[in-house]
Amino acid sequence: MSALISFDRTTVRYGQQSAQLKDIRAFDPERQGRWSFSSQQATLRRLDKAFAAFFRRVRAGEKPGYPRFRGVNWFDSVDFPKDGDGCRWDSTPHDRATRVRFQGVGHVRVHQHRAVVGKVKTVSVKREGRKWFVILTAEQPQPEPLPKTGSVVGIDLGIANFLADSGGEFVPNPRHQRRAAAKLEAAQQALSRFGRVRRDKRTKNHQRAVEEVATLHGKVRRQRLDHAHKTALRLVREHDLIAHEDLKIRNMSKAPTPKPDPNTPGGFLPNGAAAKAQLNHSINDAGWGVFLTILHAKAESAGREVIAVDPRNTSRTCPECGHVAKENRPTQEKFHCASCGYQAHADTVGALNVLRAGLVRRDANPA
Repeated sequence: MSALISFDRTTVRYGQQSAQLKDIRAFDPERQGRWSFSSQQATLRRLDKAFAAFFRRVRAGEKPGYPRFRGVNWFDSVDFPKDGDGCRWDSTPHDRATRVRFQGVGHVRVHQHRAVVGKVKTVSVKREGRKWFVILTAEQPQPEPLPKTGSVVGIDLGIANFLADSGGEFVPNPRHQRRAAAKLEAAQQALSRFGRVRRDKRTKNHQRAVEEVATLHGKVRRQRLDHAHKTALRLVREHDLIAHEDLKIRNMSKAPTPKPDPNTPGGFLPNGAAAKAQLNHSINDAGWGVFLTILHAKAESAGREVIAVDPRNTSRTCPECGHVAKENRPTQEKFHCASCGYQAHADTVGALNVLRAGLVRRDANPA
């Protein structure tokens, strides 16, 4: 006996959900209707964006990664697309204290760490553990570019050192997460003793364990950001052009593909997963992606030029004679050209080759 099964394709888009949201707010004015309609719409846009990216990956034949449901424990931010629509920054300008007003909440005092320059466009609220942060985007006039220095530099990002530049200088890798590893391990072990329950069902001890883990991760994240900002600022102030490798960090930190054992059904051959996991931890701890994002933003504001170049063979090419060979780099740190005998630190050689490639790209595409 056979049966014919048919499936209907149902498309749900942002416009339909936004219309349903209006009905929900009208039906429940005391709860759903009291919050900002614009912030609720912004959440629907985030959902629509996540599914649009999912279907794009499906069509491209990539690993799709179906969007996960974000429960109350995983949803820690709210966006307000326009200042004055559901929120108001500096809502009590006559008062010395800075406050922000949210629809349904009221005025909330803010510990402002620096003055806001420009016109505030959007406001977001983010929760990190027991702390709350207000994130603003502001429209600012075009900043004045920094004066020219006449200096150019290439940088090579690494693990042993955070970066090496073409001038032979090194920036040490602070390894914030590794330094906090013992405390993080203890805090996560304490948290693992509690079962997974809803936030409103947690005991006080459970909640304290959650907050301890969040506090430690937050401190590491802030330390990493602080280091990235200071390092990028120094580079932007001292150099007119900064060349770096165009690193595919997400691909570099992927887990190795399992190797099935043809002689053992269901078994696998060694694939170096343990060593690769340690390397991935080091890459993530260094925070290359965060640093490069900050570097590009600061350079744009300062009128500097940042060029990303192909990273292939940058640490195997001799900057003196151009000889390319794997044997040129006998160890992780040492570079010794097998052709002309040139010797230097391997990371410095990489930075020199990155700078050379960056200058070629700049001259081939003059502004």
